[in-house]
Amino acid sequence: MSTQLLIGGRIHSPSSPDATSMAVTGGTVVWLGAERPGRALYPDAEIIDLDGAFVAPGFVDPHVHVTALGLQLTGLDLSGAGSLAECLSLVGEYARAHPDGVIIGEGWDETRWAEGRPPSPEQVDAAAGPGRSAYLVRVDAHSAVVSTAVLDAVPNIVAAEGYTRGEPLRAQAHHLARTAVLDRLDRAQRDRARRAALDHAAARGIVAVHECAGPEISGRADLAELLDFEHGVEVRAYWGVAVRTADEARTLAKELGVHGLAGDLFVDGSLGSHTAWLREPYADGAGTGTSYLDVDAITAHLRACTEAGIQAGFHAIGDAAVSAVAEGVSRVAAELGGPAVAARGHRIEHAELLDADAIAVFARYGVLASVQPGFDAVWGGPDGMYAARLGAERAAALNPFSAMAAAGIGLAIGSDAPVTALEPWAAVRAAAHHRTPGHQISPRAAFAAATRGAWRAGGVRDGVAGTLVPGAPASYAVWDAADLVVAAASDTVQRWSTDPRSRVPGLPPLDPGAPLPRCLRTVHRGTTIHAV
Repeated sequence: MSTQLLIGGRIHSPSSPDATSMAVTGGTVVWLGAERPGRALYPDAEIIDLDGAFVAPGFVDPHVHVTALGLQLTGLDLSGAGSLAECLSLVGEYARAHPDGVIIGEGWDETRWAEGRPPSPEQVDAAAGPGRSAYLVRVDAHSAVVSTAVLDAVPNIVAAEGYTRGEPLRAQAHHLARTAVLDRLDRAQRDRARRAALDHAAARGIVAVHECAGPEISGRADLAELLDFEHGVEVRAYWGVAVRTADEARTLAKELGVHGLAGDLFVDGSLGSHTAWLREPYADGAGTGTSYLDVDAITAHLRACTEAGIQAGFHAIGDAAVSAVAEGVSRVAAELGGPAVAARGHRIEHAELLDADAIAVFARYGVLASVQPGFDAVWGGPDGMYAARLGAERAAALNPFSAMAAAGIGLAIGSDAPVTALEPWAAVRAAAHHRTPGHQISPRAAFAAATRGAWRAGGVRDGVAGTLVPGAPASYAVWDAADLVVAAASDTVQRWSTDPRSRVPGLPPLDPGAPLPRCLRTVHRGTTIHAV
């Protein structure tokens, strides 16, 4: 079995923070240290000169939608539209360049536009062309504007919950339209999208992703094809459907080949689309959002999955939704015992608006939080979308990463791509520079949540995954990065890059505006999956 010896680099390792060399045999890290002893120990090794590059554990993104991300990368990306007029112009340009097939646009966000309103169906018709099917999904993927041709093609959509004439489709109406549109794609289109998305992930130092699938998101066919798709980026799959019995949970998980009945199992929607489930009404609109699952359904699902030995989880953003999940966890713990619940490592996705009581429940029963700091970076702050939807006081309570971590909740940092960009270093920086003072965590803690924490959220609890220590999988990325620093959660930064006595592995500087590291190579279990 051959050995590779990486030399002349800076290795991020808790066991050898001053290491400049690393040996890999059979896809496993077997040694770290200085170059001279490495050459002596492994005289026949293949030498890989890092030329001063930084080597760190590969990232894991615990919440992605692979095909949707690929469709954005290969198709009509509306995330950069700075106005309603620009959005419609992009739709028109795409329609003229692609005269056949359905138009799928991803990522518009009217809160960034001076007009402050989404496109109307009539405007979409005019931009797409007569009789053309167009589906333009909002950045949060919880509402969409469609052309008249799509409305005409979906039976009973105008009678579905979430349909209001002239407004974006929400709730069940949106799910019906999304399913109908995605069903019109063929396997080749979906495979091109998957290849683009997973290549994109590998080029950003990501070695594994968690696909959060469901019947209203991408469908069974897409999930089956994704699990059958060959790529170097590892895919862990979740299915967002509630069950009521352990037998039902086992049967469904086995039938689909998924790793858990979790991910985007919707308790509510999103703040941007006014569908997150709140205790008090929105500040900029009537109502308290949408509830898809009540406490009884949440409890039944958690009980069934706990008894079946399957990881469960929920999408919950608003305070009412998060509290409903916490109540369900408490009920099942009272029935089956706290250790039984904690052993499963159940998850909550997003968990944006949660209070001290919910934090205490999740910490007590080992519920892991899959969070997206990029949400705060894009929509947080006193003038952001969150403040518009909730008012400044409630918005300031969103995404309290520091309180969650301090209570003992295991954090896993991801993107929800294509909702926010698949850029792990940017997500780590956003967690360390939260828009609300006091909610941030240190860069070191954020990096751990995007590596070790994300592996743990996927059920890997061997103590070495997501690190570079002897015995760990050789899953790493090589980065062109600046001098390494050790930074606290405050503004205090100590530059220990030249002092091996610190015994603390440094990270690239993640100050706002600083250039982020550039990925040179990504390796998963010893196999190169990306190289420049």
